[in-house]
Amino acid sequence: MQATGLASLAGSLGMVKRLSGQGIPAAHGSAHLAHESHAMGTMGRTAPDGFNASTFLTAWNFSDLSPDERSKFYRETPRPDGSVLREYEIFATDREIEIAPGIFFPAWTYNGQVPGPTIRATEGDRLRVTFRNLGTHPHSMHFHGWHAPEMDGALTGQEVHPGETFVYEFDADPFGLHLYHCHTVPLKRHIHKGLYGAFIIDPRSTTGVRPPAQELVMVMNAFDTTFDSENEVYAVNTVANAYMHEPIRVTVGQRVRMYLVNVTEFDPINSLHLHAVFFDVFRTGTSLTPSESTDTIMLCQGERAILETTFRYPGDFMFHAHQSEFAELGWMGLFRAEAPRT
Repeated sequence: MQATGLASLAGSLGMVKRLSGQGIPAAHGSAHLAHESHAMGTMGRTAPDGFNASTFLTAWNFSDLSPDERSKFYRETPRPDGSVLREYEIFATDREIEIAPGIFFPAWTYNGQVPGPTIRATEGDRLRVTFRNLGTHPHSMHFHGWHAPEMDGALTGQEVHPGETFVYEFDADPFGLHLYHCHTVPLKRHIHKGLYGAFIIDPRSTTGVRPPAQELVMVMNAFDTTFDSENEVYAVNTVANAYMHEPIRVTVGQRVRMYLVNVTEFDPINSLHLHAVFFDVFRTGTSLTPSESTDTIMLCQGERAILETTFRYPGDFMFHAHQSEFAELGWMGLFRAEAPRT
């Protein structure tokens, strides 16, 4: 591992708020909460300058940043064979995040947010990820997919200690939906504290293409706020009931593609059930042919699936975990299907 001076990374730390959309509240009060609720879920809203779960749905490769800010964390360079060298700047830092109105969690984060930034490449691209540990514990990055053992981030001696830097470099393979996460022991603590993110690899044109769709990144997670190895808050993309308050807007007749990843700790499975709609399932996303059509899917930790559907009717369609406890503790949302604009 290569040591680096923390002073030179002050700019990265200064970017945390803009990267994650999160501001650390001055106090643990709830003065910012609005008096609103729904039939099942939390009262009020999280702070307006907090993590934006709606923005996270459609952001990858730092696409939610301005061009100047994005260039500090992501760069693309075409290669002679038609592939792309994709370079990322990822850092770990300790950060308090708001996971439900007035409920704060002392997280360990990638780039100041949970989940970490979504990384997306095309099959055969070269990834170069410069990882800096600005936190207070050893951390690493472990990518699911093919790579050399020295890039695994899980073996003894591959921890990146506070103040150190390591560069992960490998080719994107296989195409599909994957994830990355810290693999430092105790593993359950590092994952539960928030060190994970989605990793999408699109097929090359010579392999095949997925049809155009509205694409959504959905990471199922949960939080043990009392540190007794039992979760008290469940969500998709961290904020409990975020999509009950701000339904995900879709268009009737337009294909919707969900990149669903489960990183829930302390529970053997998590699930997604969509009301009044069926969806095609592409488990791990490594095939262009669906394995089943259903309205409910179960995933253990680390499992993932691409789900595709087309809404036939306008209106609100509920989705949630089909474990009632999870749903009632924050894992519930709405799709709002609207007629096409003419």
